[in-house]
Amino acid sequence: MKKRIVLMGAGGKMGCRITDNLKDIDRYEVRYVEVSEPGIRKLAERGLAPVPLDAALPGADVVILAVPDKLIPSISRELVPRLDAGTLMITLDPAAAYARAIPIREDLSYCVTHPCHPPLFGGTECAGEPDWFGGVRQSQHVVCALLHGSEADYTAARAIAADMFGNEACPVLGVHRVTVEQMAMLEPALVETFAATLIYAIKELGDEVVARGVPRPAMEAFLRGHLRTILAIVFGHAGFPFSDGALLAIAKAKRRIFLRDWKENVMKPENIRRTVEEIIGKVTVEV
Repeated sequence: MKKRIVLMGAGGKMGCRITDNLKDIDRYEVRYVEVSEPGIRKLAERGLAPVPLDAALPGADVVILAVPDKLIPSISRELVPRLDAGTLMITLDPAAAYARAIPIREDLSYCVTHPCHPPLFGGTECAGEPDWFGGVRQSQHVVCALLHGSEADYTAARAIAADMFGNEACPVLGVHRVTVEQMAMLEPALVETFAATLIYAIKELGDEVVARGVPRPAMEAFLRGHLRTILAIVFGHAGFPFSDGALLAIAKAKRRIFLRDWKENVMKPENIRRTVEEIIGKVTVEV
């Protein structure tokens, strides 16, 4: 018997990527829910039509929320009372789950999954245009967390996540189990609060170098090449270390640029919780 999946936001940015990976898998019956005109057009381009929510929900085995973070609290509050017992709800970001903004019904199960995106090193790339987000023309890893439910529920969600974020040509490289709290440490704390901020700072300093007279093509060529090499060295892929001079420059700069307790500040649970509550609009629900 086919697993009946309701894909909310099926014509959105992430929804379309999931739609493309699920639509031709015979073991799934996918019901595509989309209300925006651009999203409906995207589905039409794929030969698909949206299904009204009232028609999509009855008998659903799985509901996937491929919708913006800020909409998850309100959409989940609408959906949860209407789902059949035993339904699995999958969200694609830990913010709402970590902020306890999703109502929990004891007879439902909930999992959170998120793509890791194509790795800088050790990935596989298929032919065609670059696939920056992964799951279409380039393989990626996935993280998955059980919010509420049984081990069987997690196993089911893990299998669906692998199908959502990979395909026959570019399969998922691995599904890594974490908790919801650990996923929030990864995003937003590690990759958004910290890593993305540093990347913006790198870009801003590059612009400053250009403003001081260095030709932009020279700056970009120099910076992009060195970023690749630096990442390979730091994460152990290059097979050789930094020079003594580079290590001295790094040590001195780290003391000037970073606060002494920067790691503790980024990873404080209260700071992470404040960030995710801001992401979802500070909407909370008692569990």
